[in-house]
Amino acid sequence: MFDHTSRYVTLPIHHCTDAEGRTVAYVGRRFLPQGDTLPVLATVVCKEGDRLDQFAARTLGDPTLFWRIADANNAMDPMELTAAPGRELIVPTPQI
Repeated sequence: MFDHTSRYVTLPIHHCTDAEGRTVAYVGRRFLPQGDTLPVLATVVCKEGDRLDQFAARTLGDPTLFWRIADANNAMDPMELTAAPGRELIVPTPQI
């Protein structure tokens, strides 16, 4: 259902039946990991105009893994991480 790099790939798929008898599939809830429990690959410092997908491409080799950097920095809103130049971000070691 999800690409192997997706943050949702390991989540269970549940099913329920609606009032009209149709079965609906939905993805189980994803709990955010605590950033301080993830192994650190690198730290990067934000400059004006930087984006998480750029950091992910340079450090993890895939821009779609930006969400791993957000998780490592305990961010619910990834955009807030690069909003202030000079902020140091943790890039976690890729997990298989």
